[in-house]
Amino acid sequence: MDNIKGILIDLDGTLYHGHRMIPGADQLIEGLRRAEIPFLFVTNNSSRTAENVAVHLRGMGIEAKAEEVCTSSLAAARYIAGESPGARVAILGEEGLYKACEDAGLNIVTETPEYVVQGIDRSFTYDSLAKASRWILGGAKFVLTNPDLMLPSDDGVMPGAGTLGAAIEAASGTAPVVIGKPESHLINYATSLLGISSAEAVVVGDNMRTDIAAGVNAGCRTLLVLTGLTTEKNLDHYKSITGISPDYICADLAELKAMLGV
Repeated sequence: MDNIKGILIDLDGTLYHGHRMIPGADQLIEGLRRAEIPFLFVTNNSSRTAENVAVHLRGMGIEAKAEEVCTSSLAAARYIAGESPGARVAILGEEGLYKACEDAGLNIVTETPEYVVQGIDRSFTYDSLAKASRWILGGAKFVLTNPDLMLPSDDGVMPGAGTLGAAIEAASGTAPVVIGKPESHLINYATSLLGISSAEAVVVGDNMRTDIAAGVNAGCRTLLVLTGLTTEKNLDHYKSITGISPDYICADLAELKAMLGV
């Protein structure tokens, strides 16, 4: 792993499962800090602010700072601000998306938006769908934070941002610009924060269809850890359906830590 100048690390399935830290996650992050290897926590989760993500990690014993967190909400807000500084934006989402758009200097509105930006929204209604569809049909650009169709919860799986986005796409006849994994925008935003090129970054994750695919799409090297969705038993299946292979594979975080020499 020569010429590595930054590590982009997935969260759920890679460093923790829900509220339970995966063994070795705390030691991996401590090792990266000691070795002074730049890294970011990179997540499709659009609901939490960066500080809330860091609090969640610290609550499990993984040392984290808000400035080390890169969410799909932050990347979506920066994408819009880069295209149209101060744009009028209608939000279908939660705290993390509102905060990201505010911090990016976007003008949050409830009528005649230039952009409709949508993430996970557990208060989503028929009225939300109707308004978003009308705005997009009227010329607003549709931006989706992440395409996750389902999310884990304490009560089982629940619809994710991608499921809501699919409804808006069906109603408006317009496909969104997708920011989160497996698309490259989120990864590109993370590498820009570290000030490195994609060739100098390694994307670490447990999900072939999102984490590893996003790394490939962004031109990064990829490292799969068999700590979550992808396992030794289903790896060939995911290679087949994605048509990609990770550059490196580690059975667990201890093996990853050893590979990185930290």
